[in-house]
Amino acid sequence: MRATRHFHTRRRAAVTAGALVFALSGASMATAGNYEFLAAPQTDLNRVFRLDRSNGEVGACQYGLKESAAIGVTLCYPPGEGARAGVFSEYALVASRHTGEGGVFRVDLRSGMMSICFVLNETSVVCTPPAK
Repeated sequence: MRATRHFHTRRRAAVTAGALVFALSGASMATAGNYEFLAAPQTDLNRVFRLDRSNGEVGACQYGLKESAAIGVTLCYPPGEGARAGVFSEYALVASRHTGEGGVFRVDLRSGMMSICFVLNETSVVCTPPAK
C-alpha cells in the first residue's frame, strides 16, 4: 500500500511538471510566429512582402542579379513612409488577383482599415494612408 501511494505521488508530480513544460512551450510558440509573408501578385516579379502582424510594419525582399557574382543576392527594402510600425492591432496581408500588381494590401483586422503597400523607387516599402 505504501509503495503504491509513493508511486502515485511521483506520477502526479511528473504529470504536473509535464503540463507546466507544455504550457510554457505553448506560450513561446504562440508569440514566435509574429510575421506573415506574401508574394506580390505580379507574375514576373519575385518579390515577397513581410508584415509584422502586431504593429503593421511592412518590408519586402526579392532576388537580384549581381554583375560580378555567379549567384544572385537578396535585395531587401526597409519600411518607409506609411509602412513603419504603427498602432498595435492585428494586421494581415492580402494580394489582389491582378497579375500586374506589384503591391499588396495591408489590412487591420480589428478596424477594417486598409492600405496598399509597394516598393517605391527601389529604395523602400511605402504604404498609402489607411482608409475604409
